[in-house]
Amino acid sequence: MNLSESQRREVLDAIFRALGTKLATPNARPDLAAMRATHEGAVLRMSDAEGFENSVNAMLKDLRLSRVGFFHEAKPRAAGRIAIAATFLKAETPDGMRWMFQDVHPGGLAAKAAIEPGDVLLTLNGIELRPPELPTLEFGRRHALVIRDRRGTTRETDIDVPLSSDQKRPLIVPDQVVSAHRLQGNVAHIRVSMFPGVLGMHVARDLSKAIADFDCPRVVFDLRGNSGGGIGCLRLMSLLCPDRRGVGYTIGRKQMASGFAKERLPQFDLIPASKLQVIPLAFRFALAGRSVAVFSENLGAKKHHGRCVILQNEHSASASEMALAFAEEYRLATLVGTRTPGRVVGASSVKVGYGYRLALPVAAYFTWADRNLEGVGVAPTIDESIQPEALQSGMDTQLARAVEVVTQL
Repeated sequence: MNLSESQRREVLDAIFRALGTKLATPNARPDLAAMRATHEGAVLRMSDAEGFENSVNAMLKDLRLSRVGFFHEAKPRAAGRIAIAATFLKAETPDGMRWMFQDVHPGGLAAKAAIEPGDVLLTLNGIELRPPELPTLEFGRRHALVIRDRRGTTRETDIDVPLSSDQKRPLIVPDQVVSAHRLQGNVAHIRVSMFPGVLGMHVARDLSKAIADFDCPRVVFDLRGNSGGGIGCLRLMSLLCPDRRGVGYTIGRKQMASGFAKERLPQFDLIPASKLQVIPLAFRFALAGRSVAVFSENLGAKKHHGRCVILQNEHSASASEMALAFAEEYRLATLVGTRTPGRVVGASSVKVGYGYRLALPVAAYFTWADRNLEGVGVAPTIDESIQPEALQSGMDTQLARAVEVVTQL
């Protein structure tokens, strides 16, 4: 519904209270008073709901932080990687500059709609979308997409995006998060689209199963388009090394202000294998809040150790960046692809009135070498970009380069 000016002011007050008391940033705290003075007039003048939401999100960009957003619980929206398990690449086409599907994950809504990498999005719900305007999709509604596939055929397809079960962090989990197959040369290609779940028990199980089932001496882990998630990424890191070693640590706002020693933080070093093992963890970390040190799981030697490549791109975010930084710092894998976006913060959302929520960072993440990846990302060992022409021809040049590299290790 459209809010009155006094109601909009009430929401704006709640937003700045939340930013003032909950926002965690490893750098200098933003000047919230100046930000409000700059944007308040424009925000309060927006009498329609869509304009109000857009103006608040425009204001929040001044924070220059990831995982910040303003949305209504009744109409949450998300980018393609969150809503339909697909990412986009800006590409010049016969129709001008358009969005081309880049990563299309197995089990996701885009893949179920027979969308493939290299297909071009022409319209979304009857509206032409051209870069830089990003495609976003609402949860709980049907979306009509007009696509020109990589063979040149234009077709319309409908995608029903269900409501998210989590109002705080809306997302759709693909039916198949981990997919794996054997490549020529006895190389396992293990692709992970996200790390869902707080503890990541299912993705950890599937990763370990893929390694055991293929039993290959060389592995390409594929994190391209991985939207991140929870601590399930720890299993991937633990499969890169035989022992227990420091991964990184998260620090909440209070600990940042009062000081801390990473060696004295509560330590998490094993993803539980069953729900029974969750109970002691709940007691162990009940008072830790957002401040926790993470260590690899000490899973023992594997035949692929020292012969691993990890694929990454500009859409590999959050937990996947934690795994990439771990591999980089300990030289456990060769990283192939493009620099990641640097979206590595612990985020949550709070209610700010009239059904609106504010998503904001509530913890900062540092690697064990004390690097903060937010806004910086992880650079690949070997830079290998993807070209629209390759996607449209059905070629995966990044995977081909990864296989070339891993067979030489």
